[in-house]
Amino acid sequence: MSRSDALPIRQELRGKSPYGAPQLDVPVRLNTNENPYPLPAELVERIAERVRDAARGLNRYPDRDATELRAALARYLTGTGGHPVAPDGVWAANGSNEVLQQLLQAFGGPGRSAMGFEPSYSMHALIARGTGTEWISGPRTDDFAIDRDAALAAIAERRPDVVFVCSPNNPTGTAVEADTVVALYDAAQAAKPSMVVVDEAYVEFSHRPSLLPLLEGRPHLVISRTMSKAFGAAGLRLGYLAADPAVVDAVQLVRLPYHLSAVNQATALAALEYTDTLLKYVELLKGERDRLVAELLAAGHRVSTSDANFVQFGRFDDAHAVWQALLDRGVLVRDNGVPGWLRVTVGTPAENDAFLEAVRGLTKEI
Repeated sequence: MSRSDALPIRQELRGKSPYGAPQLDVPVRLNTNENPYPLPAELVERIAERVRDAARGLNRYPDRDATELRAALARYLTGTGGHPVAPDGVWAANGSNEVLQQLLQAFGGPGRSAMGFEPSYSMHALIARGTGTEWISGPRTDDFAIDRDAALAAIAERRPDVVFVCSPNNPTGTAVEADTVVALYDAAQAAKPSMVVVDEAYVEFSHRPSLLPLLEGRPHLVISRTMSKAFGAAGLRLGYLAADPAVVDAVQLVRLPYHLSAVNQATALAALEYTDTLLKYVELLKGERDRLVAELLAAGHRVSTSDANFVQFGRFDDAHAVWQALLDRGVLVRDNGVPGWLRVTVGTPAENDAFLEAVRGLTKEI
């Protein structure tokens, strides 16, 4: 029993644990899907310049609509996503989690439901619960793909108001085919208009193109993104979405006043100026990701197909015991609770070498 259970807390929150990964002081931390490369010095200087300019006006509220930032994000999406995006079809908030929360505040809530396909990003269910939205767990196959036929049947039966699709999927790393998303979207519209949210937090690391072009002609489709991963800005807390402008109008009904600080907006704008530089780090990480996959397979482990900056590997009779054994060797990975599997974030080449050395040593013992 947690201390909060002694309070008159909502029933659906009783006995629940907050989201989070262990933050332990070990030599190699590969458990939170962070980009391991610090921002380049020239970008740090540019951030300082933009923040200094913003600081001169901190006695005033920030731009409530983040107009300049949304225009910059629209340019980034248009240039990299294979589909033109206008600023009025973009919204930004404090991390993609706040974006998802605003979507559920607008389209979920008491008496409504949301569906996701698990195992997947656990915050989808947690945010649903926090907004009073019923959570429905949808099916996956043994190789962690969405079980398309079963998913279509579940949507037809349960008629959720919001459907979450995570591509690439966290924690498995698997991407979702465009035709599967289209089929899920069509099914979600069959009985009543429902929102379909594609969480593309890791899409810059994918072997496949973004699903952004699917927005064309689909007013109830939303693509969610973040600057935490590819932009190496987890500490910034900047997430955004692309959708029909009507969706942006809807989330503004539930956003808090002046929710995105002037400092956050200035920092994000500076980072977007260095898109080409930051995406070069992404290419390095993609190469290291593929190396980890190859080395883990060579060591005799099973590996889920990964389109992200992490790799799910197994299978183990006791995954938590393996997690502890790696930790004892100075390497922290993630035990997500997927039976038999662990997840490792792609780090620098030296960090990845340390992880592989620990795995090889472990393999000799098990």
